[in-house]
Amino acid sequence: MQTLNPSEFQTLIASGATVLDVRMPEELELAALPGAVNIPLHELPDRIGELNPQAPIAVLCHHGVRSERAARFLEGSGFAQVSHLAGGIDAWSMQIDESLPRY
Repeated sequence: MQTLNPSEFQTLIASGATVLDVRMPEELELAALPGAVNIPLHELPDRIGELNPQAPIAVLCHHGVRSERAARFLEGSGFAQVSHLAGGIDAWSMQIDESLPRY
């Protein structure tokens, strides 16, 4: 598992990685990345089959705690290319897309 800063995360998703957002749906209503797959962290064990274990997966949440847990879970489940965004969507909105609301 790799921990990425916002610019590294941006490069990874630009290369075609699947973006996995592990926040709750109500959080996505406040701020979200287009095209992200939403599987809340507590649902991940039951919904892991929705993800391709061979594809690069870029995980994010609000501040990076849940995404790190999700990335470790995915890695332990045989996913080969897993990264997560340090600082979460909050860091993204401060460093990459200031139009994205902070909450």
